[in-house]
Amino acid sequence: MPFFPIPPFATKRIPQMDLTTTYLGLKLKNPIVASASPLSRTLDGMKRLEDAGAGAIVMYSLFEEQITHEISEIEHYLSYGTEGYAESLTYFPSVMEYNLEPDQYVELVHQAKRSLDIPVIGSLNGVSVGGWMRYARKIEEAGADALELNVYYIPTDPTLTGVDVEDRYIEILRAVKQSVKIPVAMKLSPFFSSMAHMAQRLAAEGADGLVLFNRFYQPDIDIVRLEVNPNVVLSTSQASLLPMRWIAILYGKIRASLAATSGIHSTSDVIKMLMVGADVTMMCSSLLKHGHQHITEVLTTLDRWMIDNEYVSIRQMKGSMSQKSVADPAAFERANYMKALNSFR
Repeated sequence: MPFFPIPPFATKRIPQMDLTTTYLGLKLKNPIVASASPLSRTLDGMKRLEDAGAGAIVMYSLFEEQITHEISEIEHYLSYGTEGYAESLTYFPSVMEYNLEPDQYVELVHQAKRSLDIPVIGSLNGVSVGGWMRYARKIEEAGADALELNVYYIPTDPTLTGVDVEDRYIEILRAVKQSVKIPVAMKLSPFFSSMAHMAQRLAAEGADGLVLFNRFYQPDIDIVRLEVNPNVVLSTSQASLLPMRWIAILYGKIRASLAATSGIHSTSDVIKMLMVGADVTMMCSSLLKHGHQHITEVLTTLDRWMIDNEYVSIRQMKGSMSQKSVADPAAFERANYMKALNSFR
């Protein structure tokens, strides 16, 4: 399967193939979605993403801690065991260090919907059921086309069972679905004991889409100052292999849109994700590295690749390499592990 590198001169894209796709019931002009990142912190930043060709934009996250800073339940979940793990409450930034104040965030959603022609997806990041969820309704009222729930939760309490953790996600989803009518996607980590079952539970509870996968940022230690420091390492294409595998497995088995995130950098990454069954591919690290214009370059090369390989639409390729479509479905399971180890020389 030939692949052409992105031409450095690609600054304008002339669409030739049908790149449209559907995500969360929304029709998008192409499958490239700008994931939540600092690039969507301002209206100007979002306009530049739209001009570069983004099919939709996920807003920068509004954090639960910004809204309910003093709720005792939040204090419990974030401070429990702080003496034993790096994400201690003392390492959380002050309210002024967060991305945007809640009301400013809602206003930015409103401005974006008035100014942009592509779907705008709000983003809430939290770990408990509480009063902060009223902002789901506020984001909807501001005009957001959909909402992404990023449950960035690291369970450190050894008395919590796997079921307890899963139920937390379900409770949050239920509460938000009761508050809004717009589509809701759940952004998940891969660390469930049964990923397929959890995906099925969420879809059954009304999740309109699953975003696979969230990357937990790991803290680092300053051995001179004896401090624990935040540590952000941008992804590489290697990170795309995990979501690619699970999207391939889940495609056709659950009734929810599938979004691929983590490690989406090149046109090749995009094509692979679409072939295993993703409705959209979300870019973050690649845009932070290369700028918003990287979207234009990827879309230009995607057009060329589809022409050269005789694909006329995204729909034609979607799911063609999923587990249910390939000649050897076991390649996505244990058999692949054995084959990989035995083939190494």
